[in-house]
Amino acid sequence: MTAEDVFWEDLRADLKDPEFLRAYIAQWTRITTIDAIINKLDDAREGAHLSKAALARAINAEPSTLRRIFAPGSRPNPTIGTVAEMAAALGMRLTLEPLPEADFEVTTKSLLSGEVDDGDVRALAGLLGAA
Repeated sequence: MTAEDVFWEDLRADLKDPEFLRAYIAQWTRITTIDAIINKLDDAREGAHLSKAALARAINAEPSTLRRIFAPGSRPNPTIGTVAEMAAALGMRLTLEPLPEADFEVTTKSLLSGEVDDGDVRALAGLLGAA
């Protein structure tokens, strides 16, 4: 049995625990969503030729706060208010959109039920960035 096989077997077993399943989905969703938003904001900031300090001034924040948020390899967790303010200063706004049906089946239903089908383990892990 390869290390990859062992990983999947362990994950499959761990995901049978509803608490672990919900924590796994919640954590990966949090990480991937925040990373995607911060990366888009940083790209927009660079595209607008704004320094982090200039963006901080625009939203009345400390420059060190934005340096931390945009630091490579950081795991920021800015407030939704800070994100909305940065987006507005960059000519953007936050919106919510429904998940595609396949993502809904794997994530939302698993979060609500605390269960995942064996066939969905790889799909869930892949969708949430663990594959």
